[in-house]
Amino acid sequence: MKISNNKILITGGASGLGLGLTERFIKENNTVIICSRRESLLKEISEKYPLVVTRRADLSKAEGREDLFNWISEKHTDLNVLINNAGIQQRMSVSDSDFFQRAKEEIAINIEAPIHLASLFIKLKSLNTIMNITSGLSFVPLVRMPVYSASKAFLHSFTLSLRHSLKQKNIEVIEVIPPALNTDLGGKGLHNYAPPVEDFIEAVFMQLLLGKNEISSGFSETMTKAGPEDLQKAFERMNGI
Repeated sequence: MKISNNKILITGGASGLGLGLTERFIKENNTVIICSRRESLLKEISEKYPLVVTRRADLSKAEGREDLFNWISEKHTDLNVLINNAGIQQRMSVSDSDFFQRAKEEIAINIEAPIHLASLFIKLKSLNTIMNITSGLSFVPLVRMPVYSASKAFLHSFTLSLRHSLKQKNIEVIEVIPPALNTDLGGKGLHNYAPPVEDFIEAVFMQLLLGKNEISSGFSETMTKAGPEDLQKAFERMNGI
């Protein structure tokens, strides 16, 4: 993937890792479009970065995803990069009374949205890159985040298949596998211990320049290379078993 002179859609691009990608792609001379459910966040980004194009979209619903695609296909026919970044992370247990409802919310955003958007956006003749944001938890889950971990494992597997199936269309598929980062994902203050987003963004762009299509760093990089025994040990350590 070239890192400049693209027109890029970043879902969930108004906060966390998505915002970090937005800011860096702007610096690299790209046109960036972001979407979010929260109008207030989009307004903040518009005020800080007037060149960023914003769009309110509810990606938890099929009609919201279709509306976003229809708007892009009408107003931004030269869009060439889709970054599936939007995601939610919830701490819960299968014994919680509202577990299934909350699980459905995570599945809608973390699984249904990226696979639906991929199927829609490959219809754009200009599209040449899809980037999916997964997680180090794709490889070793946290018990207190069962659906989030499983959804990222799903997206990791889907991304591998997507990369192969889109070769004939000359669409590059990149997987970004972040470790825990100091963002508000899952709730404010839960990841204050983690490295800053900026450090990971630097690692992402260094690896993009090297032409890598699987990008990771720190814990996530270690997990992508771990064998069964190491993964089991990591699972036990992370979950206090």
